[in-house]
Amino acid sequence: MTHDRPVTGEPSYPDAPQGPESGKVFSGGVRPDPIADPQTTEVDRDPEDRELDRGGTGGAVEGESAVAFEQLVGQTHTATALDPTAPPVLTVENLRMYFPVRSSGVLRRKIGDVQAVDGISFELPQGGSLGLVGESGCGKSTTGRVITRLYQPTGGSMMFDGQDLAQLSTKQMKPLRREIQMIFQDPYSSLNPRHTVGSIVGSPLRVHDMVPRKDTLKRVQELLEVVGLNPEHYNRYPSEFSGGQRQRIGIARALALQPKVMVADEPVSALDVSIQAQVINLLQDLQQEFGIAFLFIAHDLAVVRHFCPEVAVMYLGKIIEIGDRESIYGNAHHPYTQALLSAVPDVKQAVTGGRRERIRLSGDVPSPINPPSGCRFRTRCPIAQDICARHEPPLLQIGKRHKVACHFAGRLGQHPVKPITARLLGVDAEGQPDPGASPTTDLVEQPGYADTWFDLDANTIGRA
Repeated sequence: MTHDRPVTGEPSYPDAPQGPESGKVFSGGVRPDPIADPQTTEVDRDPEDRELDRGGTGGAVEGESAVAFEQLVGQTHTATALDPTAPPVLTVENLRMYFPVRSSGVLRRKIGDVQAVDGISFELPQGGSLGLVGESGCGKSTTGRVITRLYQPTGGSMMFDGQDLAQLSTKQMKPLRREIQMIFQDPYSSLNPRHTVGSIVGSPLRVHDMVPRKDTLKRVQELLEVVGLNPEHYNRYPSEFSGGQRQRIGIARALALQPKVMVADEPVSALDVSIQAQVINLLQDLQQEFGIAFLFIAHDLAVVRHFCPEVAVMYLGKIIEIGDRESIYGNAHHPYTQALLSAVPDVKQAVTGGRRERIRLSGDVPSPINPPSGCRFRTRCPIAQDICARHEPPLLQIGKRHKVACHFAGRLGQHPVKPITARLLGVDAEGQPDPGASPTTDLVEQPGYADTWFDLDANTIGRA
């Protein structure tokens, strides 16, 4: 069972896909095989299927789901614009989250750490959106949970309203809970099955005394209606809802306190394409109305591209590239970002029937317990050299709003032969100490963006 109709068109998947609606099958049958039955034409297909495929929620052409989302979400809303003058509402610097690994037996000594998040820095602009993308297990969800203080960070700082969230006690965090909320990834485990929807959505209102108790039910029904659920279903239990409906219940709960910062951990992953567009449009409306800043964690790069004017790419606990929408999607400089984007269907190419060349990475993601020395991506990188094993590349600013952590950063197919970071690190091309070089950190490791940067094309310092 799947929301992704193109998957059912793959040869290794069902031969007889069915289309249910409101509990009934409205369309189904054996998938046409153009090789075995070359006479099959568009006329032979069910009219409902033809209409769905034109909308992009079906069909076997790669990228039609991305086309559908762009078409549906673009009918009423344009992509969120970047406000470069917006002050940061949250500043994260050198954030680390290690989970101890203990031996078996009675004493259970600590024998290592899972380095889930290891020294990341970024700024979240007021009323803006920052997308956080990467492979499963790279530390995206852990970052969100640390920012909401569901985890106590191992190190680093998180400045919010003049306070460092990393240093606050549980009691000190309580008044700030209403300012920072989270939409959880799993709509099944994040809702208490013994509580009704009214109790779940109304609980934050009661804990923080947001509305008089006699008005709680009315507010809960308003929130349910805002996220597209029937207000009269407040007395039902989570088990009576589908996965997509449960996710909307979680969104309603997060919106109840009208927070300044919202961590959205895969908020639309359980929804079909048309509902994804509705929810994203809803989040855009709420962002514009209330000025909510979103840390948007997702795998779907089409959704991130529309909702987030800035994007950060994570790999094995590190941010390896961060920048505005145009820099990441149109001018990526890190080999991992380029490989990640090559795996995503391109909307324009999908419309014309084209296909971008896929960059396939060899090997598996290393263990966060014992990550590789130097650059963590070097074991899978096609352009890695000796310096990559000896030195970790700094997160170097290479544009007005673009940073990358790679010794050989460059456009796809145009990576330099010599490391661009050697002079900054005070080493030679092999990573050995260079007595004549003077290391500098002026252009690296800052949470935001500086007025100066290293221009790779001109090999000089650029200025705003």
